Amino acid sequence: MRIGTWNLDAQWSKEHQTLLAREGCDVWLLTEVNPKARDTNATIAGYHAHFSTGVMARGQHWAAVLSQLPLTPLPDPHEASAAALVNRVTYCSTILPWAGCTTPPPTPWVGSSLEEMARPAIDRLKKVLPKSNTVWGGDWNQNLAGGWQHVGSAAMRKVVESAISLLELRVATAELPFQTGANQNTIDHIAVPLQWKIGSTFRISAVGLSDHDAYIIEVDGT
Repeated sequence: MRIGTWNLDAQWSKEHQTLLAREGCDVWLLTEVNPKARDTNATIAGYHAHFSTGVMARGQHWAAVLSQLPLTPLPDPHEASAAALVNRVTYCSTILPWAGCTTPPPTPWVGSSLEEMARPAIDRLKKVLPKSNTVWGGDWNQNLAGGWQHVGSAAMRKVVESAISLLELRVATAELPFQTGANQNTIDHIAVPLQWKIGSTFRISAVGLSDHDAYIIEVDGT
């Protein structure tokens, strides 16, 4: 199956719809989703869709889960997350805090460091997401490949990695490049159960549509 993640940067157009439909993912884990993306059938690009209740400063939903198969919406694990059950697997899309996000509400972050802001959200996710039966992704604002941190921090990375280990997942996207290149690795990720076989992983250019590219993985979860 194909699983994708993409931060839409609160934008929406026919070109966004075309990219989502063209790539043929079974599930999309979207972030910063413009409510205009939802059509009259409450779908996005033909996908069943579930949005986070929480919205960001520009009115965009923090996250959404899209599925070709019917999905069962789940309560938001955290304000900046959306979750749904698809074929007995929990899919969760999340935004984590980033450098400079210490602005007033509607941001849900509390604390003086990225680690402090991320920890309550990640602690909540660890409590509600099923171990070894979750696909967790989204815009984590965190480079997981090491090296220079653009919007994350080394301390926050440890918190994220601890959650991945506890949930018995592995990240398939860590080595993929960010849109800007310049030796930067992506901050958008997809993590799948350890027992799933990961095949191809690749980036889809979204220059002109978003400040993030889309990322897709092919997995065997049988």
